[in-house]
Amino acid sequence: MIFHPSPAPTLGVEWEVALIDPVTRDLVPRAADVVAYVEQHYPEVHLEREFLANTVELVTGVHNTAGEAVAELSTAVKAVKEAASELGIAVWASGSHPFADFREQPLSEKGHYNEIIARTQYWGNQMLIWGIHVHVGISDKQRVWPIINAVNTMYPHILALTASSPAWEGMDTGYASNRTMLYQQLPTAGLPYQFQTWEEFEAYMVDQDRSGVINHVGQMHFDIRPAGKWGTIEVRIADSTSDLGALAASVAFTHCLVVYFDRLYSAGKPLPTLQDWHLRENKWRGARYGLDAIVITSRETDERLVTDDLRDWVARLEPIARELGCVQELHGVLRIIDEGASYQRQRASFASSGDWVQAVDMEII
Repeated sequence: MIFHPSPAPTLGVEWEVALIDPVTRDLVPRAADVVAYVEQHYPEVHLEREFLANTVELVTGVHNTAGEAVAELSTAVKAVKEAASELGIAVWASGSHPFADFREQPLSEKGHYNEIIARTQYWGNQMLIWGIHVHVGISDKQRVWPIINAVNTMYPHILALTASSPAWEGMDTGYASNRTMLYQQLPTAGLPYQFQTWEEFEAYMVDQDRSGVINHVGQMHFDIRPAGKWGTIEVRIADSTSDLGALAASVAFTHCLVVYFDRLYSAGKPLPTLQDWHLRENKWRGARYGLDAIVITSRETDERLVTDDLRDWVARLEPIARELGCVQELHGVLRIIDEGASYQRQRASFASSGDWVQAVDMEII
């Protein structure tokens, strides 16, 4: 497997947004029309059609800072909003839609998406979900899995900042991120295995190919995975969000974490790991409780409230954030802790109004 090393810890971001009817607030399959409009009027904007025909993915170029990446996304989403306005629809972003019926949402016209549905059936059809993917450049493939294993210990921290999918089919699921629980039902999705070397990962991928599980690397949908074409680690933990400030905070926090662990590796210091069962439990706690999660922080099973741990991590990462030019964005983590996350606002809106319409309105971009 090819891994093109990145000479610097550069940054790229993919942001999935959805299209809705401004009257019914239900999803509408108009992504192809939006992409066509933007390609004609704003050819410099990079958009991709995604799994569902109601979804547009905004993709940045290579940047050095979170601020630069989010600024590009801000410009791109203005173009998408203009296109949507011309079509009489609205742009919306969250981890999942609170009341849309997944059975009524057509797929995009991409062959490998139909392959996923053919194989996964009921669970594949339910992927009415949206996320944020953060790519960070890595200088050597032998660093990739030690760093991924370390980032995995911070799974609930990253998720809590953007958790925005408390509802499904009109019901409050009780989860901060029901998207997280849904996505892991795909056979190639979920927590990555804790490979120790690049060679172990290569052997695994050979097995997956020979057994017919996948036929190309992109079909391996781990929550954190290598992107060898770009020479990055791709962190796919976060729910999508309509709040550019929360998006920036999540991107900056993830960027700083990867660089922090990369530097530990360079210094010959041990990177943190957790037992597989602790990683799985932490993922569940982050999805279930969001900012109220009590997370496992050590192999000795020490526990701590995730917001207290996040505050300490912000302080620990601040010197790196200064180097990376993202102190302001990193401090957005503290704002989310103080003001709450999207799932909390959506749930409060539902509790007061009795329906999810206002919750949808809160996430219109």
